Amino acid sequence: MKKAVIFDMDGVICHTNPFHSLAFKEFFAKRDMFPTEEEFQLHMYGKSNSYIMSHFFGRKIVGEELLELENEKEGLFREIYKDIIDPIAGFQDFFSQLKTNQFLTGVATSAPYANLELIAGTLSLMDKMESILASEDVSKHKPDPEVYLKSALKLQLEPEFCVVFEDSFSGVTAAKNAGMKVVGVLSSHSKSDLPVCDLYIKDFREVGVSKILELIG
Repeated sequence: MKKAVIFDMDGVICHTNPFHSLAFKEFFAKRDMFPTEEEFQLHMYGKSNSYIMSHFFGRKIVGEELLELENEKEGLFREIYKDIIDPIAGFQDFFSQLKTNQFLTGVATSAPYANLELIAGTLSLMDKMESILASEDVSKHKPDPEVYLKSALKLQLEPEFCVVFEDSFSGVTAAKNAGMKVVGVLSSHSKSDLPVCDLYIKDFREVGVSKILELIG
């Protein structure tokens, strides 16, 4: 039976949250809004842009307005991050181990496809993954399990044969709701900030194929 490992992107493949924070600060400063780092911790990291915009503007941001604002903010992020892209320690070696051992792999992110293309493209992951899903591919964002259930369908596997790497409360919740095993990546949050995971790592030097096989048998 084939087995799969599915990665969230922000905070999992790369520690992008500080750069999203910079982009949002610039985005909001243009509008004379100055959220604190504490507010970002609660209402930005691991959240969809529709949630973030709606929360900080204090009203529902949807449709064309959301698209325009999202394009502006994500454009700022890509400009800031394009020359910095650096995976979390051990990621490339761990990913190579997975492919050597015939694991299927995927990415399931709440970020737009352009961000995924920038990061996964720069790291030469796009043609090595069997499932690539971004915010445009779902109608319900994490913590809804849609992106992970769609990933399992694309990989042609039952959820029980999938292990997910996530770093946020909403992401872990989505993966658990999909019936998958979850490894919590403690890049942005502590264990106490996340729902209970099957395993926790600070970076990918702490995990190997044998540990993944222990999780899904």
